[in-house]
Amino acid sequence: MEKVIIIRYAEIHLKGKNRGWFERVFVVNMEKSLKGLKHEIRRHSGRYLIENFEEGDIQTILERLKKVFGIHSYSVALKVSSDLDSIFSAAKQVCFDEGTFKVETHRADKTFPLNSMQISAEIGGRLLGDNRKIKVDVHNPQFVINIDLRENGTALIFNEFFKGAGGMPVSTSGKGMLLISGGIDSPVAGHMIAKRGMSIDCIHFHSYPYTNIQAREKVMELAKILSTYTCGTTLNIVSVTHIQEEIHRKCNGDYMITLLRRFMMRIAERVALKCGAQCLITGEALAQVASQTVEGMTSSNSVIEKLPVLRPLCGFDKDEIIERSRAIGTYETSIEPYEDCCTVFLPKHPVTRPKIADVMEEEKKLDVESLVEEALKSLETLNI
Repeated sequence: MEKVIIIRYAEIHLKGKNRGWFERVFVVNMEKSLKGLKHEIRRHSGRYLIENFEEGDIQTILERLKKVFGIHSYSVALKVSSDLDSIFSAAKQVCFDEGTFKVETHRADKTFPLNSMQISAEIGGRLLGDNRKIKVDVHNPQFVINIDLRENGTALIFNEFFKGAGGMPVSTSGKGMLLISGGIDSPVAGHMIAKRGMSIDCIHFHSYPYTNIQAREKVMELAKILSTYTCGTTLNIVSVTHIQEEIHRKCNGDYMITLLRRFMMRIAERVALKCGAQCLITGEALAQVASQTVEGMTSSNSVIEKLPVLRPLCGFDKDEIIERSRAIGTYETSIEPYEDCCTVFLPKHPVTRPKIADVMEEEKKLDVESLVEEALKSLETLNI
């Protein structure tokens, strides 16, 4: 009798002839997640088993598996040979001491002499005879004993199905560049896109010395948390202090955020193209703050030359974003009181519905290309 973890994948089963490639990426991601822990991953007819792990590592393994995109559900099971005595012995191990129960059997091995209902009845009857404190309730049981008979002469016996992260394996949907601030929204946006199978690199803009070193460390921690879902990430850090100072000196202050966002998008696209990313990702949510209007987004998009911009949070309200932030573990870090560059030289009355013609007129006061090139010279790249 051996304790194993059953892994059932999510949308991969919908794939056709290239399904094998998705599965190989899926296994690589699980291996990365479990790095440093003794284990073996083996494929068993549309699911995977994690075997030969240390008993003391099981909770750590389960916690890491929660963050692997592509997993539909997982269960801790006992693996035994597929004879009734062995199955009954394992069923006794997972059976509760008291309460109502039922037995559910999935019989992949069609050569087994009993069908699924007969196996369930046989094992249920033996359990009732062994323990007088349990009773059968097939409609609303307090616990379920699941029996999974495999084609290779083994059976898996378990109680619970734990919900996985779902989605698609990271790296099966290309690569994106996430504009990550120190706030609540952008890490959630990155998580949502990673769930659809995209690997994520990050870019962060700072305004040192107007922003302090703690703001940088906060973003590094957010990238580290996000990397546990994305099998690692790269954090690109760029200074825009000189750009903000130049806008402050030469332009209408009400356009500070609009103009700064345009510079960020230009710089992010260039860094993205250099590292092979195929899109930009932002944490913008429509109408959440003054700059996040259709007109503001149109202004930002208009400087992008080659890449699409994904805004997965566009239809979310703040409460929904906060709920997701708490669920993925970034919320407490995001609310630490260290300001990002967008709070520097913040105008009292920012333009909320900028007209492109007006924005372009303000931008003529700046040497855009020189400012972008100077920012790119400050680029620092960290592997998280």
